[in-house]
Amino acid sequence: MSTQYSILFKQEHAHDDAIWTAAWGKSEADGTETIVTGSLDDMVKVWKWSDEKLELQWTLEGHQLGVVSVDISHNGAIAASSSLDAHIRLWDLESGKQIKSMDAGPVDAWTVAFSPDSKHIATGSHLGKVNIFGVESGKKEYSLDTRGKFILSIAYSPDGKYLASGAIDGIINIFDIATGKLLHTLEGHAMPIRSLTFSPDSQLLVTASDDGYIKIYDVQHANLAGTLSGHGSWVLNVAFSPDNTHFVSSSSDKSVKVWDASSRACINTFFDHQDQVWSVKYNSTGSKIISAGDDRAIHIYDCPM
Repeated sequence: MSTQYSILFKQEHAHDDAIWTAAWGKSEADGTETIVTGSLDDMVKVWKWSDEKLELQWTLEGHQLGVVSVDISHNGAIAASSSLDAHIRLWDLESGKQIKSMDAGPVDAWTVAFSPDSKHIATGSHLGKVNIFGVESGKKEYSLDTRGKFILSIAYSPDGKYLASGAIDGIINIFDIATGKLLHTLEGHAMPIRSLTFSPDSQLLVTASDDGYIKIYDVQHANLAGTLSGHGSWVLNVAFSPDNTHFVSSSSDKSVKVWDASSRACINTFFDHQDQVWSVKYNSTGSKIISAGDDRAIHIYDCPM
């Protein structure tokens, strides 16, 4: 139990090229903690986190081009990855074997996200559609149409009611999953939205944009609840802590920032990366943060609990 924010572990040269994406999962079966990273080197790597260090468990080959997004199912058993090769691949984290490869159509898979029940995977497309694939079927089951531009970012609300998408032109759309209806269109940013995340109670949506700002929306009323500045460049990723109290952001300015969700103040900044930081996540308890980026390094930070 830490009383202050500090860097705990660095894995240098974790990949042969920029790391674009990372996910942190916990196995429901045995409680082991797994980190999955995806890189411009076409590889997906699976790491075990134990005794406060990372150990490489699997290097997953199959993607023909850079890996842009990874996610881990909520029971910690399966990883999904999407690549510039327009394929989504599902991997068994126990065996390191590929379970399925799904063709998402030409240039049509970007961010991947498991639904809260882990039965579906959502991905954004260049045509402004959110495509929903069945994990069991391995097929596209339906689409949600924003009638907008290329969707860079996607998030499910933890309660399973909403899906939010962020587009290259700065438009955010929120869908009702049960009906497939578009509930809200938010025009909060004028530049690409690289990442968005719901709070664990599904009440807030936090968005990150190339305009350098982070915005907070009240999901139910679609009101802008706050605009946060502090990063000196593009904000590339945002993630909420599991206890609803903090969120973390990463940026092209090479920093990782921790924000207090109620006061909206930045309470800590890490300047440990040498280049832009593409990905940032919390572990399942909120005691650790992972970040990764163009410097090919994975960093793990300790958070006060």
